[in-house]
Amino acid sequence: MINGVGREIPTYIEGIGDIKPYDRPFSVVPEGSKAGSRLKRPLPHKDKIIGSIEDAIKATGLKDGMTVSFHHHFRNGDFIINMVIDAAAKMGIKNLRIAPSSLGTCHGPLIDHIKNGVITRIESSGIREPLGTAISEGIMENPVILRSHGGRARAVESGELKIDVAFLGVPACDSYGNANGFSGKSACGSLGYAMIDAKYADQVVLITDNLVDYPCLPASINQTQVDFVVQVDAVGDPKGIVSGVIRNTSNPRDLLIAENAVKAIMASGYFKNGFSYQTGAAGSSLAVTGFLREKMLEHNIKGSFGLGGITSQLVQLLEEGLLEGLFDTQCFDLVAAESMGRNAKHFEVDAGFYANPHNSGCLVNNLDILMLGALEIDTDFNVNVVSKSDGSISQAVGGHQDTAAGARLAVILAPLVRSRNPIIVDKVKTVCTPGETIDVVVTDYGIAVNPLRQDLIENFGKAGLKTLTINELKDIAEKLTGIPEKIEFDDKIVGVVQYRDGSVIDVIRKVK
Repeated sequence: MINGVGREIPTYIEGIGDIKPYDRPFSVVPEGSKAGSRLKRPLPHKDKIIGSIEDAIKATGLKDGMTVSFHHHFRNGDFIINMVIDAAAKMGIKNLRIAPSSLGTCHGPLIDHIKNGVITRIESSGIREPLGTAISEGIMENPVILRSHGGRARAVESGELKIDVAFLGVPACDSYGNANGFSGKSACGSLGYAMIDAKYADQVVLITDNLVDYPCLPASINQTQVDFVVQVDAVGDPKGIVSGVIRNTSNPRDLLIAENAVKAIMASGYFKNGFSYQTGAAGSSLAVTGFLREKMLEHNIKGSFGLGGITSQLVQLLEEGLLEGLFDTQCFDLVAAESMGRNAKHFEVDAGFYANPHNSGCLVNNLDILMLGALEIDTDFNVNVVSKSDGSISQAVGGHQDTAAGARLAVILAPLVRSRNPIIVDKVKTVCTPGETIDVVVTDYGIAVNPLRQDLIENFGKAGLKTLTINELKDIAEKLTGIPEKIEFDDKIVGVVQYRDGSVIDVIRKVK
């Protein structure tokens, strides 16, 4: 069948089941109620400390065919996933479905556990190299499922993704299971993705390298959600968990893109008192925040809130009184992580609060101005953020779909050419975010506005801001690079990309 972004989607996929095709951003109306975790009866005055990860696996009753989850707040410094799966493999456990919020380059050792049958299914937001490459080459029998951060929260809360045991690394924890992410040698800041798993998993194991006296407060995850606590030497490598202060780029191309983006923001009609804002942690995104701060000071503009992955730049806006508050699902640097412990208006939220489309109102619904990246954009403004130029899985859906659907002004920041490949193409390799939710594309060669947004085209014209059509940008890119050769794919489906509502927006096939 052909779905709402023109992609051919099977009605049934082996290893997945019947498929619901994507239609429009808000076409799915949910039914039913939220899921829940199992009822428990702990006895008084007994702590929850258990000797090792192996002991925790035994105590939870983890067995073949179950689903285990993890978070990615430790990013490429994470030790937890590899430790737990190594232990499960040594204990002879097979056929696990793993459901981490994302997988990084440090999780390459999972390839061996796929080969030996310990892992047979993966559901995540992103899968980076080398694991993504191995999956794209067909290492798994069952396709992986990729969901946005809001889509994952929706799947967990609705029961679509039922977690048997959540193994959650935490930087600080007491003996009864109260934990936070902003203290200790492995501080990562917000535990927004872990908080969802702690609420809905049947059993929760916290793993920490910083066992503190009871009570550990404030508690991001609290004792009513936790079954066991394991102390280990290290939950991760602090160098890979967070950097110090993420610094603005000095790359002239990034700065040019950022300057163009700020011009678009200024001309959009949304740059006014009370605007809300989200951006990423890439060079051009950080530069936008720096330039925007200057414009806020110049025009005496104050925003309402900053959202999403929080950086030191957003903390600066908060502490200077240029933003009223920050809603934080993950921290991108140490300054942001430390800010959570000292700023009352730097508020930690779980992924459902952030972006689940099927609750009574998530934060992205209140978002005004949004900066996003892209691997590819096509002439229908569809965006690929997962598949690299050779067609293999290498990145993450993240919050891309969620924030684009909610924002009044969704802006893609991208160089027109990356590694000799044009970024604007006729058809992206993988549709992750539908074009009708993208408003503006900003490159180093110019700005294109989605024809659906005639109001923006009019506002930009009044402001004297020159724009090009998306096809004109594509033509410029192809003159610089030539037309790239098409990647050939097999018939085998290795990945399914869900839209945030649970429908299927695209499939990823094996690279020939």
